[in-house]
Amino acid sequence: MVKVIHPEDWATAKGYANGVIAEGKILFVGGQIGWTKDQIFETDDFVGQVRQTLENIVGVVEDAGGKVENIARMTWFIKDKQAYVASQRELGQVYRDVLGRHFPAMSLLVVADLLEDRALVEIEATAVFD
Repeated sequence: MVKVIHPEDWATAKGYANGVIAEGKILFVGGQIGWTKDQIFETDDFVGQVRQTLENIVGVVEDAGGKVENIARMTWFIKDKQAYVASQRELGQVYRDVLGRHFPAMSLLVVADLLEDRALVEIEATAVFD
């Protein structure tokens, strides 16, 4: 079970939760990147890679018997802050297309590089099952 926490006197979090309380079995999803299940990059577009990365996370969660609502936290690692900022509207749409209006606790870090040269984003997640 996952319950989102937003302190009443805080400004509303946009696109993430300030806190999540979870109880149950925990699935740790290793860092996913924007390639397909066959480890093929179909795009070098930042937003396109984010979509594939989110779809990969959902695929792992569903294979474990869960659903999007079981995702309690995500940590995003991106190589290009400007690409993220410039694409926020499109990223919001892609996020909603894949994860709906479920917003777990999230962090975003800008990193110097990722292991796969073509990867523009890597996201790890934690899901909790009843």
